Amino acid sequence: MLISAPAILCASRAHGEHGAVVRLLTADHGLLAAYVAGARGRVLRPVLIPGNLVEVELHARTQSQLPSARLELVTSRGPWLSEPLASAAIGWVTTLTAQALPEGQPFPALHSALEAVLDAICHAPSARGWAQALAAFEALLLREIGYGHAPFPPGEEPWERLLARLDRQGLALAKHLLADPRRDGMAARAILLDRLKRIGGEA
Repeated sequence: MLISAPAILCASRAHGEHGAVVRLLTADHGLLAAYVAGARGRVLRPVLIPGNLVEVELHARTQSQLPSARLELVTSRGPWLSEPLASAAIGWVTTLTAQALPEGQPFPALHSALEAVLDAICHAPSARGWAQALAAFEALLLREIGYGHAPFPPGEEPWERLLARLDRQGLALAKHLLADPRRDGMAARAILLDRLKRIGGEA
């Protein structure tokens, strides 16, 4: 197997003394898991940040073997990790993607939407500029995987209604997609929602 494609890094977990297992979302091949050698080195540490856009080359000798990956950084989300709201939002959408999507099944609309919401989180002047995009991404993910038709938020939804929408979607996500008690994916969302509610109408 040999795959070369642009991808969004959604998760990175240390594996062994020097490596990491990563999950990458590609447009044509869906979510892919792979092993990255030397992941804890000075060169690769800034590359293996969830939300980063990368060029990936994966290769495996057999279909059952975990592929090895070589990554080249295209766009870094590192500068936003020091901003509490942006960091929490990036952490949530990448965690959701890594845990909810089945591996090897293409979701090109979700790939495009995830890239767009990450760009919005990093470049909008305030949380109000990206919170609706985040809610729309959650709704799209629920639809794409087959759990109902959560309505997309209107363009000018009042802040309190948007927060209520996010609360409702959280119930659906916890019930259908992130119910495994061994993988507390909703913890990242709880942190984000708490921060959004603190800023209230000033977002």
